[in-house]
Amino acid sequence: MQVTYFFRKQTHGFHSIETLFSAIRNALPESVSHKAHFVRFKSAMPFAVLLNGILARFAGGEINHITGDINYLALFLNPKRTVLTIHDIEILKRSKGLKKFIIKLFWFEIPIKKAKYVTVISEFTKRELLNEIKTDSSKIIVIPNCLTIHTKPFNYLFNSLKPNILQIGTKPNKNIETLIAALENIPCKLTIIGKLSEKQVQLLVNTNIEYENLSNLSSSEIINAYQHTDLVSFISTYEGFGLPILEANVVGRPVLASNTAAIPEVAGNSALYVNPFDVNSVRNGIKRLIENPAEREQIIKNGFINIQRFSPQIIANQYIALYETIVKESVA
Repeated sequence: MQVTYFFRKQTHGFHSIETLFSAIRNALPESVSHKAHFVRFKSAMPFAVLLNGILARFAGGEINHITGDINYLALFLNPKRTVLTIHDIEILKRSKGLKKFIIKLFWFEIPIKKAKYVTVISEFTKRELLNEIKTDSSKIIVIPNCLTIHTKPFNYLFNSLKPNILQIGTKPNKNIETLIAALENIPCKLTIIGKLSEKQVQLLVNTNIEYENLSNLSSSEIINAYQHTDLVSFISTYEGFGLPILEANVVGRPVLASNTAAIPEVAGNSALYVNPFDVNSVRNGIKRLIENPAEREQIIKNGFINIQRFSPQIIANQYIALYETIVKESVA
């Protein structure tokens, strides 16, 4: 079996999809040959889309897998042998009017219709997609993300007097403003990975929270940040998956998580859940983790069990099963 993985143009700061499918490809057996094809243009202008599509058609294999963010390639590839992965529909949910109509038609409806199967990374994303797009639900297959960092549990004495709290991401859905408000007057250090806006910096200054801001980290630097934190905050308001949960699980850190979107589906019982829209709920959750060592330890133990569901080998096997189904159906 030969699989061609199609990726968006390589761009600084955007590599989550590439990292994910690199881990999956590395877990494929020798019986599955594979190659990567990166589109030439980032632009979604008609000429760029057309040229990207023509070049993709020549690069096609026995199985064509569009890994995300370039859904339109499905218009140019063999419909009987193409898999399209959709990570979330956030771009559709935040669009309105004519823009939403165009995105819905050309980024979702037509590509979904053209692809043989569509994979999504959570049941939550599948429900959201089916609420927006009319298609056969059996065509939408849930295959979760896998863990992409390579590390082991790291022993670290919890600092209950002044814990270091790790926050991954600064985009609006990451809900950092609520976290800042919840941390006011709680002795702590907040480590933030991601570029802060001027408004977010001002909030940190106004609440007098000690913080460290990191960005453009390598894999080893990200692992180091997890290893030297006391707890991980992941109180996002919207997530198609939630990879930082798994990263915290594998290092051995307690997680404070939202009770919404795909997060409970990913975390299972390896997190303490709070209402991300309620500052008091977030504040009480943080205090609870700081003040209850037994609960922290149980969450960590549950995390070691939870992470087993998301190994690269397990996820790669799910994709292989789908590819094999496509091959059988294409010759039937």
